[in-house]
Amino acid sequence: MDERVREHAEVLVDWSARVEAGDDVVVSVAEDAHDLGVAVAEALGERGANVTTLYGSAELSRAYLKGAEAGADGDVPSFDDDPAVERALFEAADAYLRIGGGRNTTATADVESETRQAYAKARRGVREARMDTDWVSTVHPTRSLAQQAGMAYEEYQEFVYDAVLRDWEALADEMAAMKDALDRGDEVRIVTERDDAPDTDITMSIAGRTAVNSAASVAYDSHNLPSGEVFTAPYDTEGEAFFDVPMTIDATRVRDVHLVFEDGEVVDFSAGAGEDALASVLDTDAGARRLGELGIGMNRGIDRFTDSILFDEKMGDTIHLAVGRAYDACLPEGESGNDSAVHVDMISDVSADSRLEIDGEVVQRNGTFRWEDGFEG
Repeated sequence: MDERVREHAEVLVDWSARVEAGDDVVVSVAEDAHDLGVAVAEALGERGANVTTLYGSAELSRAYLKGAEAGADGDVPSFDDDPAVERALFEAADAYLRIGGGRNTTATADVESETRQAYAKARRGVREARMDTDWVSTVHPTRSLAQQAGMAYEEYQEFVYDAVLRDWEALADEMAAMKDALDRGDEVRIVTERDDAPDTDITMSIAGRTAVNSAASVAYDSHNLPSGEVFTAPYDTEGEAFFDVPMTIDATRVRDVHLVFEDGEVVDFSAGAGEDALASVLDTDAGARRLGELGIGMNRGIDRFTDSILFDEKMGDTIHLAVGRAYDACLPEGESGNDSAVHVDMISDVSADSRLEIDGEVVQRNGTFRWEDGFEG
């Protein structure tokens, strides 16, 4: 086994999930993530944790959903609300580790959007129970992901491990300045002005919110490995935003997304490709047309876009906005943020012709933060 796989497992178990002896841990392993699953199981055994494994197969999910469509005989399938067995599993768990890395990144492309929506809504209770655990999502470098990224397999492996095997404590210290700026602020404005794309000029309130220093550990309220972003839960959004980084939504390629907000809600939208997939997301429920997240990428170990939200949204010189669910870690205790069955991120490259303001003060211009060398105020 590649020694980097064992290192990945150790970072996931020790730094990210902070697993301790006696913890009940659910591990979901995708079809082609076997090696990392084995290394994680070994690490959990060494630490005295109890392990339950799941098979996280997109092809299996497709088979189930297509079967449900066939059984519904042309109608939208109805799914059992809040499946008791799966919910009970996560309610009993201390931690949940999701190891992605399937055989086909578009395995569910032919599942109807109405079926996806119905399934997502029915599993809200399962999703809530899972998110109440110390959950962490990561990915094993696979040939399908390398192909999606347009990279040779060995090249993609290097890319993934450069992003994952980092000095996370040092990066957390670097990102603390951004967290502090957001925590003190009341309003964020993002502006981009380019000749070859629609402008972005959008404002949102962040008053009373708490930003998360997402340093790839549950100790930082961070649940992705790799990570390297600072995010918060905005509201009262006004203006328009253009997202120029391509992404995959529900197995559909989406690019050049343009959103218009009024009174906090998306009132108009378009996309250069994949507009039907975008429309399906926005029509999921009322919360799907409101923002749940503003994220600022700060992981400069990620140096290219790979059509994977796990990596792309963490890349330095990017910001992302997510429609849908807001994360509780950003909210005052007892307060509910935007609620939705979806959380879909869209990314903008802000390396040129852009600025990020907090309460009228520029804190990032053309991808450079005010505390970094080369910042132009």
